[in-house]
Amino acid sequence: MPTRVHEFAWPDRVVIGTVGLPGARTFYLQVRTGKQIVSIALEKQQSAELAGKIDEILDQLIALEGNPFSIPTGTPIELVDNDPLEAVEEQFRTGAMTLGWDPTTAQVIIEAYPLSDVDADDDDDPVDGNDAEVAEMLLVRMPVGTARAFAKRTREVVGAGRPACPLCGSPVDPDGHVCTLPEV
Repeated sequence: MPTRVHEFAWPDRVVIGTVGLPGARTFYLQVRTGKQIVSIALEKQQSAELAGKIDEILDQLIALEGNPFSIPTGTPIELVDNDPLEAVEEQFRTGAMTLGWDPTTAQVIIEAYPLSDVDADDDDDPVDGNDAEVAEMLLVRMPVGTARAFAKRTREVVGAGRPACPLCGSPVDPDGHVCTLPEV
């Protein structure tokens, strides 16, 4: 089965956003170019890691002598996007992701693949090579300023969840919290 690639070479918008209340939020990576829009679900931790790794790549590129790719140290104000997600129609739930850099276009590249449907109980069944193929994937190429703005917004969205208990660090629910302090 051929892989369906949702490709965005120079997206108009690429953001992480959520649907739901803190403690029960679903995170989405949403990309739009013109009328083409794709939303993929991912975990909070995946979102946080993605933002951190994008900043890490950009910071390493800044350290190159002369900053040959004109990487911004902060988020360009004109690229700040605090708008909510557009209509969300989940394309797939993200499993594996890769992150890369294309020096020919000075773009950060994100590849996202669906969560595998392989069930551990099916170990007795022979695996057909065609079934192991990924049915679809998301490919996003972001210019450096957009990537910096994406990482900043993602950190803010991840941090906007339930507050942490100052004593134990666990999330505090709106209904209360039972603190589980470590024994001394």
